[in-house]
Amino acid sequence: MAWQATTGRGEIIGQDAVVEQFVRAAAHGRIGGSYLFLGPAGVGKSTVALAVAKSLLCEHPRAGLVACGACASCVQADGGSHPDIDVVAKPADRATIPLETFIGNPEHRMREGLCWRLLLRPALGGRKVAIILDADHLSDEAANCLLKTLEEPPDRAVIILVGTSLERQLPTIRSRCQIVRFQPLAEENVFQILAAEASTTGNPVDPALLRQCAAAAAGSLARARLLLDPELTAFRGRLIALLSQRPLHGVELSRETIALVEAAGKEAPPRRARLRIVLEAAVEFYRAAMRTAVTGERPADAALAQRLTAWSADGEEAAQAIQSTLDAIESIDRNANLTILVDSWTALLEQPSLNRVD
Repeated sequence: MAWQATTGRGEIIGQDAVVEQFVRAAAHGRIGGSYLFLGPAGVGKSTVALAVAKSLLCEHPRAGLVACGACASCVQADGGSHPDIDVVAKPADRATIPLETFIGNPEHRMREGLCWRLLLRPALGGRKVAIILDADHLSDEAANCLLKTLEEPPDRAVIILVGTSLERQLPTIRSRCQIVRFQPLAEENVFQILAAEASTTGNPVDPALLRQCAAAAAGSLARARLLLDPELTAFRGRLIALLSQRPLHGVELSRETIALVEAAGKEAPPRRARLRIVLEAAVEFYRAAMRTAVTGERPADAALAQRLTAWSADGEEAAQAIQSTLDAIESIDRNANLTILVDSWTALLEQPSLNRVD
């Protein structure tokens, strides 16, 4: 059982349990007013949210909450212009979703913004659907402003928040929403989607590379797509070589990482996405190092095992490196200056004592 995705990329794959949950709820007339979608990035949360909206607003839905795809409502949903589907997200230049997104700017309080728009009558059908992407990044003011709307959604309105983890949501937000959990995609599902996308581009991609990216994606389609970037693929091997140097050459690591990030272009989102992949690869290296140091277990990858032998640090140093790198990843979401962030990260790796709390 599957919905047609609103992205034009075919059916939703790998989230059958979530699909079935909504199909059952619709069959019994129990679609709720507020949902919180939680799960790793790149596993289909936003796609499912859009598919839910499209299916709920379809003029001629089929059995199983499947949108017809042909009515005026479906056409506008696919085009991103449906007047009753409201999607908001964190601005690229902001660390949080600002208050005015929900209640308008100071001159138009409660006469603009998402909360005001939800009070309006639906333009085409009997519902309005609001999708709040980047719910991990609601400002405290915005979250508190949203509480009343979540607690008592306007009649026939459905609000879907999309985040990554329960811990990143305010308790008051969590208590007012039905939690819908998304699991990482199976490796085979990621491979199938990558292969299908590659076949439509007209540029053949080596199936072995697709398999490699699917295996390294940790169930995230978004991550798998980034890993197909040839510059990133080439840099991953170089990164492991740089991290395993004793002593670590922090200036060299910083310079090459920044060059890779800047090569993604002038726009901030692709730069941040590329740096995230680099830092996640570093976490994988240090986790493998910690397993080796603590348990003696050697990674199956012979090249990585050789690098870890050269690095030969203890478990405590590996743990500190993991924490420094995870902190750097979190700083990406706070819109930190990427050059300063990389320099600070490499400085902590170069001198672990700077990150130690005695």
